[in-house]
Amino acid sequence: MASPPLIPEQRRQEILRLLRRSQVLSYNQLTEQLGVSHMTVRRDVEALTKQGAVESTPGGARLASRLLREPDRAEKAVAERPEKEAMAVAAAAMVTDGMTVYLDAGTTVQAMRPHLGHLHDLTVVSNDLATVTDFLDLPGVDLICLGGRVERENRSTAGRLATLALRELSLDLAFLSSSSWDLGHGVTTPVEAKVDVKRAALAAAGSSVLVAGSSKYGRFARYRVLRLDEIDTVITDDGLDDEAAAGIEAGGAGLVRVRPHGG
Repeated sequence: MASPPLIPEQRRQEILRLLRRSQVLSYNQLTEQLGVSHMTVRRDVEALTKQGAVESTPGGARLASRLLREPDRAEKAVAERPEKEAMAVAAAAMVTDGMTVYLDAGTTVQAMRPHLGHLHDLTVVSNDLATVTDFLDLPGVDLICLGGRVERENRSTAGRLATLALRELSLDLAFLSSSSWDLGHGVTTPVEAKVDVKRAALAAAGSSVLVAGSSKYGRFARYRVLRLDEIDTVITDDGLDDEAAAGIEAGGAGLVRVRPHGG
């Protein structure tokens, strides 16, 4: 039995997945791989261009280097699940009994939750409302939810109040997320209110870890959060190329490239 046709949002997520793998694809290639009409692909690319996710090229499309807006939670939740799970497992392996850890907003960091339940005397600090909710069924975990303005699309808090709370805490590990990062620009965000929160977590932590997929590498947004040489460890997937990996390690950060299950 043939698979049912994809709805527009599913098609557009598939276009992004294909572009993350190949960077640039023609309309003919996208039409062939998606099994839809040339006009349908053009409409989908136009919609993604308006979102700032892709850029039109003569005869096709490519991933946009400049990130104008972060994908909302629903978009993030369905993207690159095997890679996220592998990164989450590697990140969780760094956490031991008795630690106080900061879990930044994001679906990859949230995926650490199933791999932390066996630990004792763990304190979890987070500005991610979905992550905090996930830990409610673990009474042995001390939970600190940061206040602040709620970013509804990403189900997280940001701004001055969240920053002030972090300045009153001492963290063992801070796990930071990002939708755009590279050697030249460092970690960036299109949302100004997130900058001080991430920097406060970095300053409060004895050690910091960036957990970000290779598909986000090479993208940049308006506001710089930090340089990659300010991070102690970078956890990403094995899609990151060797040249980028060598540059990160030369800057002094430890690098972990994980292979998704079955990859």
